[in-house]
Amino acid sequence: MKSQPARWKVDGSLVAVTFIWGATFVLVKQALADVSTMLFLALRFSIAAAALAIIFRKEFLAPGARSSLLRGLVAGCFLFGGYVLQTAGLRFTSASKAGFITGLYVPLVPVIGSIVERRLPQISELLGIAIASAGMVLLSGQSGLFDISRGDLLVAGCAVAFACHILILGRFSPRSNAGVLTVGQIAAGGLIGAATFWWIEPVRLRWSAGVWTALVFTSLFATALAFSVQTWAQRSSSPTRTVLIFSLEPVFAWLTSYVLAGELLSRRAAAGAALILAGILVVELKPVGRRKHQFT
Repeated sequence: MKSQPARWKVDGSLVAVTFIWGATFVLVKQALADVSTMLFLALRFSIAAAALAIIFRKEFLAPGARSSLLRGLVAGCFLFGGYVLQTAGLRFTSASKAGFITGLYVPLVPVIGSIVERRLPQISELLGIAIASAGMVLLSGQSGLFDISRGDLLVAGCAVAFACHILILGRFSPRSNAGVLTVGQIAAGGLIGAATFWWIEPVRLRWSAGVWTALVFTSLFATALAFSVQTWAQRSSSPTRTVLIFSLEPVFAWLTSYVLAGELLSRRAAAGAALILAGILVVELKPVGRRKHQFT
């Protein structure tokens, strides 16, 4: 029987993954000045899928690999849809705002799960969603209280898609080969991107340093490496503990946006960001009621 890895190694790995994801916001936003959205995503997912196929090549010989691959392709449609909305939204909003709004997927998971399972959401889940939604209004509002930009709405849509992806993955993971399932998800994005980038929008590409940097970082580190590390770490970490660590993503997104691009949040936006984080923690820590949700 294999011994469990040390807790600090598991948590440290998940924090590193979260930092990588948070850092992608500013890199992608800068790259979008030189490349169209769908082409960038097609390249990102195709490169990552190739890398993951090499990493998990032996898993394709295991029993049940075909069904695991098909499940991965289904889950990957939601994952890729989330990235399309997120990347498109980054054209019209700041990287720091996008990071906090994307974090809405955490409290959305149990609420959407309750709807799918036809049960009433817990009080903490509804309270967390209300707090986080108020935070989004403050964070996103421009000239008026409810004047939310198109980019912020697109990123909010990505949070819904990511929440659905997590729920679907929770159903598929227990009966699938983890490696093949991971490859299937990323391959789905590469296939959809390759089939649509040339007609869904005008193709634009200038091979600048920003595009190269964003492609290498997002495909190899934020996708291939991050998903591999997450798969390993979650064998020894509960879903609740994992998602709590992932709630640091918007914080890292803001920090890297500040360091690399000098983005600052106004007092109103900072208050909204704090409310989003508070909503996430309310859902995960369940201060009202004792029953905790499960993602599997």
